[in-house]
Amino acid sequence: MKIALISMEVVPGRPDRNAATMRGKIAEAKAAGANLALFPALSLSGLFLGGVWKQPAFLRDCAAYAEEIAAAADGITVIFGNAAEAERCTGVRRTLMEARDGVLREVAHSPLHGAGNQFAPLLYEMPNENIILAADASPYPICFGAKYLARTAMQQHKTICYINTLGLQDKGKTVYAFPGRAYAFNEKGERILMSPAYTENVTILDTNQLPTKVDFVAEPIIAPTHRMLRYAVQKFLARIRMERVVIGISGGIDSAVTAALYVDAIGAENVLLVNMPSRFNSATTKGLAAQLADNLGCRHMIVPIEESVTHTVDQLTTVPIMGKCATEGEHLTISSFVRENMQARDRSGRVLSAVAAAWGAGFTCNANKAESTVGYATLYGDQAGFLSALADLWKYQVYDLARYLNDSVYGRETIPQGIIDIVPSAELSDAQNVDEGKGDPIRYPYHDYLFRAFAENNETPEEILEYYAKNALEAHIGCNKGLVADYFPTAADFIADLERWWGLYTGMAVAKRIQSPPLLSVSGRAYGSDHPESQIGSYETIRYRALKEKLLQK
Repeated sequence: MKIALISMEVVPGRPDRNAATMRGKIAEAKAAGANLALFPALSLSGLFLGGVWKQPAFLRDCAAYAEEIAAAADGITVIFGNAAEAERCTGVRRTLMEARDGVLREVAHSPLHGAGNQFAPLLYEMPNENIILAADASPYPICFGAKYLARTAMQQHKTICYINTLGLQDKGKTVYAFPGRAYAFNEKGERILMSPAYTENVTILDTNQLPTKVDFVAEPIIAPTHRMLRYAVQKFLARIRMERVVIGISGGIDSAVTAALYVDAIGAENVLLVNMPSRFNSATTKGLAAQLADNLGCRHMIVPIEESVTHTVDQLTTVPIMGKCATEGEHLTISSFVRENMQARDRSGRVLSAVAAAWGAGFTCNANKAESTVGYATLYGDQAGFLSALADLWKYQVYDLARYLNDSVYGRETIPQGIIDIVPSAELSDAQNVDEGKGDPIRYPYHDYLFRAFAENNETPEEILEYYAKNALEAHIGCNKGLVADYFPTAADFIADLERWWGLYTGMAVAKRIQSPPLLSVSGRAYGSDHPESQIGSYETIRYRALKEKLLQK
């Protein structure tokens, strides 16, 4: 038997377009001599549809287009995923349908569970054949594991053919990429086929002449993340019909990686870089920003903001406050902290938004996950943008991506080594002078891993303090040994730091995250739909208070 594994882009909510694509792929499979064509789960409907799942008319249309697929299955068996109204009050179910010569029947089903994004593929053991078909619709990185497929093939002593959905889908703010890979495993559990990720194709597997084992090719751990980000950026821009992008560059790592990623994805001709220095920006970072732009070969501008920020400060401090409640001669006072935020808002709200409008583009948000975790960003400032491509990457992953872009994508030092080496800093005041080694208040080698424990492992200060008391925290969260003692000489220092960041994570940072741009889900635990949260503030458990008291008494 020749089986065609169909990697096709599924357009969520458009069964008409998906049915048209499927008819074309069926014809292609027949032309290749296939006896059976396997499509992904939910290949007519898509997965993330929001409230559309509650519309009976949509489900009726999915059923009608399924009949069209049955009619197109002339002389070939077609296995494809669809959605249907479940019996009783259980909502919607995923179905796996078999079509041939106009006849349609269901061969497998399971509950959909609405907006969930973690479930097993639908499996169909073909009668009188030593074959299991697996149709999936899981986004990166939750795609069904090769180890499970291999184990199932070995336990069942059958060949498994697997196909996943291809494309970009979203749950509002959170955007997911589906890699669309095809796999096959023989009855020994050996992988004998793997199609390229993020590529439409029809892969033919002849079960009478199975290929030999495909060896695993080692690659940097960040490589799949780069493939996903590149594909997602391309598809997201195409979806919103945006061809050009404006990126603010500071000479720091986040904006540099964002710039290199977009140039890789859409070409240097479609990217405009803007450096916006104030008096706090060093000659070092201004030089690194210029070097980055030159290395990438794209347009760039230098738009100083010191004059405009100073003008705004002067204006706001001299204009009188009026009204019955005002005191005589009342004026605003602009603190150094407020001035820092004004710089960030001037860059995004004034310069980048105007440049983007003038150039017919959108401007990016360059934030990383550590900053989002504790709200280390300015609302309507550096947190603004049409898309936040790096928002689900911890700082250490941003550095990994920088090195990968240089070594494996560009094959040269595109992101200057100086940007990778320099201390991370917002450069909004003299207290963040990079030439003096001063940077952000976040100590990324430790806080990346602490914040990850909060955000991705649902750990609270109670668990963190328990591991700290046992001198096992570094091994538990994954940071380098010795950092905790170096950063926090006493238990009081450690607890003060823990409570500071936990308070921000559960407090103001929640309000900021709610207002942040759309982001690409890399971890499966991205802020947004992956990470339900409420503005309820921090809470100290009874156990935490007892541990804290005990440690502080030592």
